[in-house]
Amino acid sequence: MPEDGLPVRGSVVLAERELRWRFSRASGPGGQGVNTTDSRVELSFDLARSASVPAHLRERALARLGGQLVDGVLTVVAAEHRSQLRNRGAARERLAATLRAAMTSDPPPRRPTRPTAASRRRRLDDKSRRGAVKRLRGRPQV
Repeated sequence: MPEDGLPVRGSVVLAERELRWRFSRASGPGGQGVNTTDSRVELSFDLARSASVPAHLRERALARLGGQLVDGVLTVVAAEHRSQLRNRGAARERLAATLRAAMTSDPPPRRPTRPTAASRRRRLDDKSRRGAVKRLRGRPQV
């Protein structure tokens, strides 16, 4: 694992000293070692007070991750692998992916357009076809 930091996007690299690791016993696969190995990994990052994230990206991420943060700290958990080392890698990737998604800029707003003549014609054809099917379900006309 790289010791220089966790790359998130472009020039944003989280310093290793800003990441907090916690380990505990995980449920699930592990064989005889499941009760003795601390393979579950919690990786926490204090987004609100980080010096690694530029201010405009920090504000955007804080707004988008509001429900996942506790006092400005983002925590991800990885316990799907048997080894702590693989869970560490999974937690790093998950944290980077979460922050990358939260920091992306908004897509450009959609410009409303009028439906094409062909799409209006298709819509009306579908409506008349559907109406004909429903008419067949009614009582026969005498």
